[in-house]
Amino acid sequence: MHKSNSGSSDEPQTRAMPLKFNGKIQYLLSAEEQLLRSISTRAPLAGVLNEICCALDCQIGNVVSLICLPEEDGSDLAAIAMNAALFGLYTFCSEGLIAENDEPLGSLEMFSTVSRSPSASEFRLIERAKCLAALAIKLDNEAGHQGHYGMPENPPARERVFDWPVSLD
Repeated sequence: MHKSNSGSSDEPQTRAMPLKFNGKIQYLLSAEEQLLRSISTRAPLAGVLNEICCALDCQIGNVVSLICLPEEDGSDLAAIAMNAALFGLYTFCSEGLIAENDEPLGSLEMFSTVSRSPSASEFRLIERAKCLAALAIKLDNEAGHQGHYGMPENPPARERVFDWPVSLD
């Protein structure tokens, strides 16, 4: 008698993810872990925000991201958009970074090489990047805008002064 397997056995069936998709998930998790590590070790804010933008640019492709802080006025943002247009870039996405208490923390500006809007999967990446940026900015704000999340700058290393002998006798 021939038995056919119709998938109704007691063994769970798992669907294997394509290798390319699985690799992308691993990359995203690794990049996010590195960003969280940078935030938790109180790396300089500008560097963390740059890392977030670089990761987002790589994940989406053909985009350039910029995180602007509230200290920058509207004319700065307009100038950035005009310069992007001069280089043939189109506004891809412009999102506010807002704290839980509705305090504005900054904005995420993205420009693309083609005129289009983010897809649903790209928008999810943008939302994750916004959360990471808001966390980094909020921690920096709570620390008093010191740029290192309240960690004092290391004093410059003092050079070692050698006492040379007056004579070689």
